[in-house]
Amino acid sequence: MRNQIIAPSILSANFAQLGIDIEMINKSEADWFHVDVMDGVFVPNISFGFPVLKALKKLTSKTIDVHLMIVQPERYIIDFKDAGADILSVHYEASVHLHRTICAIKEAGMKAGVAINPHTPIELLKDVIADIDLVCMMSVNPGFGGQKFIENTYNKCSDLKNLIIQKNSNCLIEIDGGVNEITAPKLLDAGANVLVAGNYVFSSSNPTATIASLKAL
Repeated sequence: MRNQIIAPSILSANFAQLGIDIEMINKSEADWFHVDVMDGVFVPNISFGFPVLKALKKLTSKTIDVHLMIVQPERYIIDFKDAGADILSVHYEASVHLHRTICAIKEAGMKAGVAINPHTPIELLKDVIADIDLVCMMSVNPGFGGQKFIENTYNKCSDLKNLIIQKNSNCLIEIDGGVNEITAPKLLDAGANVLVAGNYVFSSSNPTATIASLKAL
């Protein structure tokens, strides 16, 4: 039996009742909270920041997985640690000194992740794959929820799994975007460990059951 990690994305939650949605995830079989932070520069959208993250931290004991879609993410590493992040992922495309940023995240006491856009080749991670805890692979173009899943993600996930094995890394593969009952089994077969689910969970008539179904695959 697989032991996949399910990480609902609160970007898709109902912000008029965010506390209720957080409590639903707390009581569900979800493992992590996935938090997308967007600055309107790196991606064409703006989301939430430290106040929401701090509020979330007070309401849950589950892992908080923060995905930074921002320029110069190295400026805010300590701030995100202080706000409650357990895992902090920065984009390869936004990090000029990636290895230094990875080291700084770990030194701050968080697990370090690297996120990659759909067009970014896996090979570019070969020099850092042994140093990171997570690769957040975008299976849609970053910035908005509810986009169409990019089919090449399956091949890319398999290639990443091979690289992880080749480099003797313990890195997890996280898939972000378009996860549902059709894509999830194929992603797990391709080597994914963590499934980020936004619209699929929060637009469901029974989000708790939807999370359970992903966990049981």
